[in-house]
Amino acid sequence: MSKPSVAEVRAGGQPAGIKERVNEEHWAGRLYMRDISPYLTTLFVRLRVPPNPITYLMMVFGVLAGVIVAFGGLWSAILAAVFVQIYLLLDCSDGEVARYTGRTSVAGIYLDRIGHYVSEVALLIGLGIRAQGEFEAGGWVILGMTAALGVVLIKAETDNVVVARAKAGLPEKISEEAMKPKSSGLSLARRLASMLKVHRLIQAVELSLIVVVAAVADLFLGDLTATRILVVACAGVAVLMSFAHFVSVLASRRLE
Repeated sequence: MSKPSVAEVRAGGQPAGIKERVNEEHWAGRLYMRDISPYLTTLFVRLRVPPNPITYLMMVFGVLAGVIVAFGGLWSAILAAVFVQIYLLLDCSDGEVARYTGRTSVAGIYLDRIGHYVSEVALLIGLGIRAQGEFEAGGWVILGMTAALGVVLIKAETDNVVVARAKAGLPEKISEEAMKPKSSGLSLARRLASMLKVHRLIQAVELSLIVVVAAVADLFLGDLTATRILVVACAGVAVLMSFAHFVSVLASRRLE
């Protein structure tokens, strides 16, 4: 076990079906990151690094991306996007180390969830400061914080379904049928939202890339118009999605 091959680590750390986890596996993981992560995972395994320190490192890069993006300018946007890619790589790697070494734990799951909370919140607040144009309180900072709060509420709504079911003695696993709203109108709205994928605007990987595009646009425009439009869009999507997700949970059979 001290010198496993990449193929061995890939087989142990990426069991069959891991890329097909609809609600847990990011598209970037399926597209390219799960092909890259076993190389880093193998290094961690050979160095006997436990999974939880890797998760802490993931948090560091996620939060640093938010701090860096706040400074404004094109290069800060590019560096933040690179840091988010490292964050995603470490997010893949910590679970692979845990599965390969048999060190999966409840604490590890908890840390992973908190890591996503703080990283996405940091990026949105950093974006608000970037749109403000200076490290001072203002309307754009408030909009960034509004978007961050919306993201936290969406994640809390999702996680509390599991908490509520556990407290009620119901099984954790929820069928796809139970996820669908009872109302045909709400069911149609849910399918449309899924097709449009507007929620991706407020997810770290997608947002970090869009921030780079906005930074390029700002250079051509000579001001912060593109970044500010992005902040408004993020706040609007976050507020709308947090409310829609709340309604979707209550209108489905997830709590039955």
